[in-house]
Amino acid sequence: MTDKIRQRRPAFDREAGVAIAQAMFHEHGFDAVSLTDLVEAMDIKPPSFYAAYGSKAELFEKAMLRYAREHALPLDKLLAPDRPVPEALAALLVAAAKQYGKDSVLRGCMITEGMRADDEVAGQMAQTLADGGIKVIRDYLDQALPEKAQCLTDYLSITLRGLSSAACNGMPRKRLIEAAQTAGRFIAHELDKAQQINR
Repeated sequence: MTDKIRQRRPAFDREAGVAIAQAMFHEHGFDAVSLTDLVEAMDIKPPSFYAAYGSKAELFEKAMLRYAREHALPLDKLLAPDRPVPEALAALLVAAAKQYGKDSVLRGCMITEGMRADDEVAGQMAQTLADGGIKVIRDYLDQALPEKAQCLTDYLSITLRGLSSAACNGMPRKRLIEAAQTAGRFIAHELDKAQQINR
């Protein structure tokens, strides 16, 4: 035996691979990241990739779940039952703006932007995760303002997506926060106006 001492390749770290994929998907989007890009970045062969993750879409889902664990907005704190509704909703929008614009490269919400994927499976995975967050907001509003719950949920959903898109397009964090604050003031004004009409 000529090679008695052979250097063994370190075992592939699946979680490290998910972290690599998360950064790539977040920066470039699902469609722009190819399987070749992924296996090269992870320094593995395609068979090892499929054995570890099943498919690119399944890896995308793992990456989004990792993103959610690390970066999900603390909805339970932001939407605390003892907090005035206008204040809570404004705080939610500002927290999102801060989150979406804090990194110079990984901008916007990875899950929100994932819903734009051309790949139907990947897009549906992102939609399902996004729906979970929207449901928390809707449940909160059903308790706090049932007559306005659907309209406000829709408004918040659209505004959050807009903030994410603007962040991805390079809007500075300061302007994202100012836009979120403006939306928060609009909500407070509309709710105050509705209360006056109902008196």
